Amino acid sequence: MVTSNTSRTGFLGRLYTGTGAFDVVGKRKTWYAVFGTLVLICVLSIVLRGFNLGIDFTGGTQIQMPATGASGTISTQQVEQVYHRVVGADPASVQSVGAGGAASILLRSEALDAGQTVALKQALFDSLQPLGPNGQASQQTISDSAVSGTWGGQITTQALIALAVFLVLVTIFLAFYFERAMAIAALVALVHDVVVTAGIYSIVGFEVTPSTVIGLLTILGFSLYDTVVVFDKVKENTRGLLGLTRRSYPEAANLALNQTLMRSINTSLIAVLPVLGLMVVGVGLLGVGTLADLALVQMVGIVAGAASSILLATPILVDLKMRDPRFRQQAERVKARRARSAAAQSGAAGPEDGPDLADDDALASELRKERAMAAASGVPARTAKNGDRRGGQRSSRPTGKSARPTGKRQR
Repeated sequence: MVTSNTSRTGFLGRLYTGTGAFDVVGKRKTWYAVFGTLVLICVLSIVLRGFNLGIDFTGGTQIQMPATGASGTISTQQVEQVYHRVVGADPASVQSVGAGGAASILLRSEALDAGQTVALKQALFDSLQPLGPNGQASQQTISDSAVSGTWGGQITTQALIALAVFLVLVTIFLAFYFERAMAIAALVALVHDVVVTAGIYSIVGFEVTPSTVIGLLTILGFSLYDTVVVFDKVKENTRGLLGLTRRSYPEAANLALNQTLMRSINTSLIAVLPVLGLMVVGVGLLGVGTLADLALVQMVGIVAGAASSILLATPILVDLKMRDPRFRQQAERVKARRARSAAAQSGAAGPEDGPDLADDDALASELRKERAMAAASGVPARTAKNGDRRGGQRSSRPTGKSARPTGKRQR
């Protein structure tokens, strides 16, 4: 039990200090495989299954009525049964909207002609007797509206135009403020977020509404913000890197990731909490179905954006930068320096070669020259302190004992 607590404390400590303990960049091939598989699944679902487009995009008829009738609360199942009896098909969607006295039933279906609409409203009134604000049953409480598919097409076109303009402006900003490699990596992460969010909607089968489009455009800004925070730290850590041999570019980028990791996690958690509140209060308590679409797309987008900015954008940036021969050569210099340092620390020199003299090439060369000159002139050579440990002779001293008089002192 103590080991578990210690391990947990150590993990949290490394997470908060951001000292580069988590090798995210070094495992980038694993992240590529994970994200690639996820994107492939989402693309296949979009192509093969498609989207459940709402009435705002496909066009149709919408009928709204109070959720309280003469015999009590009106359920969505009762409305579906009446619709099926009159039209002979199932509606596109029937959901409860609002809560308390303001609760209502919202029915959406394919486009109905005038006769079908009148017959459906009459059948709903006769079967369910919805009550108006004054507590009296009235057919006027049942309203209908027709939505043209052309309007939905205009929404789609405007959303695509907004997305294209956003991507162009983002590319220009990143290319000028940072560099081209960072702009490319950020756009790849941004495309990933859009594809994954759209794919989740396709897989789950949620209805795509204008609220979905609004939420999708909203998460793009959040994903970009998180990526820019990480890239700004990478830019700071790699400034003047080509002239140094302490870290390579992948190591400096990985350190930047670790230093901003806790900030990214905290930002994502703070962003998720209001979305959870939107889902719990707006959908669970108030029963506003349109908020479910907005909350879901934001929830998926925030999670996907946080993951891509940490695990995808920076690894892609590293691979793009390491295509440059200058950064590859700098990485080789870092590797060579570490190899020399490891050899010196492991005692690769002889047993009498001290680490100070082994690294002091200038002193060793000077001693060799003095020995050569001494041999030519017959003058004893200068030796290093405590003797020349590279083969020079130590200073000679008398090894015998000083002569002492052997006779006795005369009195």
